[in-house]
Parts: sequence; C-alpha cells; structure tokens
Amino acid sequence: MDSCAVSMEAIAKELTRWQAKVEERDIISQIHESILGHILSFLPTMEAVRTSVLSKEWIDVWTSITNLEFNDSVLSSGKKMQKEQYVFFMNKILLHLANLSTQSFSLCLTSYHYEPSLVSAWISSILEKGIQKLHIQYSDKVHFPSYSLFSCNSLVELALQMTCTLSVPTFACLPNLQTLSISGIKLVSESPTYSKDLILSFPLLKVFEAKGCEWSTKQNLCIQAPLLEKCSISVWTSLSNESCKSSIKIVSPHLTDFSYEGDLEQEINLSNPSSVQTASVVIVIDEDRKENMGKLGFQLQKLLTQIREVERLKLLLYKVLGDAAGIFTRLPAFGMLTYLQLYEVTGEALLNILHNSPRLDTLVLQNGVFDFNKDALTSTSVPRCFLSSLKFFQFKGFNVLEHELLLAKFVMANAAVLEQMTICTAFWLQYSDIDMEKVKEQILSLPKCSSSLMIQFSQVNGS
Repeated sequence: MDSCAVSMEAIAKELTRWQAKVEERDIISQIHESILGHILSFLPTMEAVRTSVLSKEWIDVWTSITNLEFNDSVLSSGKKMQKEQYVFFMNKILLHLANLSTQSFSLCLTSYHYEPSLVSAWISSILEKGIQKLHIQYSDKVHFPSYSLFSCNSLVELALQMTCTLSVPTFACLPNLQTLSISGIKLVSESPTYSKDLILSFPLLKVFEAKGCEWSTKQNLCIQAPLLEKCSISVWTSLSNESCKSSIKIVSPHLTDFSYEGDLEQEINLSNPSSVQTASVVIVIDEDRKENMGKLGFQLQKLLTQIREVERLKLLLYKVLGDAAGIFTRLPAFGMLTYLQLYEVTGEALLNILHNSPRLDTLVLQNGVFDFNKDALTSTSVPRCFLSSLKFFQFKGFNVLEHELLLAKFVMANAAVLEQMTICTAFWLQYSDIDMEKVKEQILSLPKCSSSLMIQFSQVNGS
C-alpha cells in the first residue's frame, strides 16, 4: 500500500471520529440562555413556561423571555385552564418576577371573575418590576394601584382597558412614557379638597388616547406633554349625576392630531391649537341634559374657535340639532380647512360652514341634511369655496327628499371646479317603490356649472 492510500485512510478515520463526536454533543445546551429565551419568545408564553420541565438546565430558561403575554382564555394543551389553575399559575409566575428579564408584560383577564384585591396585587407586582411596556385588559371592576403606576418611571408604553378607579395625585411624572392609552377608567382626585390644578407630566409622550373615561372631580387637570403629537379624548361627565365644572388643559406645542368625543360638560383647552392639522369633534347629549343646549353651543364654539386653523375636520353631532337649530350660527372662519365631514347638519348650518370655509376641497355629508329651506338657497350668496376650491362632494344617506334634491341642484349649479359628486342612497330605498333610475336621470339632467363634473351613484350598506 502506497503512502497516498495510507494518508487517505487516516483522513477518513479522523473524519469519522470527528463526526461521531459532533453527533454526541448536545448542541442546544451550548446555546446561550439569552438566545434560547429569544427563541422561546416566539411561543405562547404559557407553552414557553412549560419548557421548564424538560430538564434541570431548562428550569429557568423561560425567565430570560423579554415579552410575556398572559391570557386566561388561551388554550393550553388543547383546553382552557380552570380559574383555580390560572390563579395558581399567575401567582407562581409572579414569584419569579424579580429574576425575570421581562421588558413587556401583557395581561388579559376576560374569562373569569377574580377577587379585585388579587388583580390589584398582580398589577402592583408587575409595575414594581420596572417594566417598559404594560398592556392590561380586565372586564370586571378593580381598584387600580395608583401609587405603583405613578412610581413606575421605566414605563415607555401603557395601555389599560378596564373598569377601574384611578386616583390622580396633585402632581405626577412618568419621565419615559411615550404612548398612553386608557379605556373605561374613572379618574378621581387623590386629594378631593385640593383646589389647584392636578398636573400630569409626560416629557416624552407622543400619543395619548383616553376612550370612554370619566373625570369626576371639580379640580382642573393639566397634562404637560411637550412632545405630544396625537391626542384623542373621550371623556364623559354624564356618567355621573353630579355637575362637573372642571377643565382639561393639554400643554403640547407640537400637537398635530386632536380628537374629542363627549358631552362638553368639561372645558377643553389647548395650549397651542394653531399646530393642530387634523381634528375630530363628536358630541353626544343625553336626553336628560338637553336643557343645557345654550351652554353646549357656547362650549362648542370655544372648542371650534381654538382649532379654526385645522386642515381636516370631522364634526359629528348626535341627538343635538333637533334641540339646538342655531348651534352653528356663531362659527369661526376655517381659513385653512380643505376636508370637512359632517354627520347631522341643517341646511342653514351647512351654508354657514361653507361660507366660513373658503379653501374647502372635499365635503362629506355622512347622514344627509335636515330641513333645507328653499328660500335660504335662493337668497344666499354662493360660497367662495364653490367658485375656486370645492372638487369632491359625497352625499351619504340620500333619501330622495325634496330638500336633498334642492341641495344637489344648488351644488351642481354653482360649484365651478367640482370634479366628482358621489350620491350614496339610503339602504331602505332598495325596498321602496321609488324608481331610482328616474331619480338618477333627474339628477343627471340638472344644470352643471363645472364641465368636468362626474356624478356617481352607490348604495349605503345596511350597517
């Protein structure tokens, strides 16, 4: 046997020996725990925790997961945990919380009723860990551990969707919070006898959303957020029988997107309203509060005057116009407005808005118009936006009423640069005896001021 053959045989034996050693090695055990934790983070949290039974080396691997999500309605091993099992599981998890690498914690409790003190203790434990992101959804009432919340300086993102009472201190600061979303929260003052403003400071906050919340105190609330860009407030005082005279002040020089939904029982003050480019105002009045229409008109005027430099505005008034026909008579001029969406509006109010919006490009009537007086149309001057800027008109909820046809005729006859008019017929018309083809022919035959106008018809869905 020549030397070359001997060498090849030696190399082959060495390769076989090396391959056997590789096959015998436990490669997974050589992976760093942080990498394993990252891999486990792609599993449902409950399944990731169950890997602790694989071996002694795996007992604490799940604790390196940075994102924990717990949901009592999620199936584990093909079935949902019983309430007692879930409570035991959560208590066991939270015992390890101090040793966890968790940065984000999500807790969704919608399947069972838990003792309020237990849920409060869970939330406190999570907050005391010093996490960055916290999402909680809970369907029952609970007293929220306010002190733990306002002491958690590490929070970057907070979302609370729950029915709870949150005590607001006279001053609180969450220095790293960037996103705040609360829903169903009742805000009360920690010191009910304190007469000055309550101040919440969020130096880095960029997005603030408060949905269906109740502010039940006579103290003013001041939210200081110098970097805030988007603010959405849905606050109701009508949930309480007590009259509320407090105000909410938003100190945010860079606010560009503002939304309000409520009954305007509380005054809303924006520190720099001229920065707002997009706004939505939704007003709903309960039947037992309609005697306050005068106050509502005044508060609405103040709010709209603040945001008069917006470019896009959605203005929806529910159950209001029938009791306050003159609510639009003292509107500010919207010199920068290009897009306007209205829900309930009278013909007179619509004309007032159009005359105050010289640069309007798009008009959307979400639910038609009420009581358009023929004399008002013939006696009014043509709005400036009709002559130079209005290009798109959407007429939704079209019921083929006489005053609606008059409005369509007025727009077509006077809008000089109108490019598209879309008429969405009401859903009920498909079951009526009205010949819609004749209606369409009647509208299409009306005089057009714009030579480039295209008219489209569509049907509003049943929703």
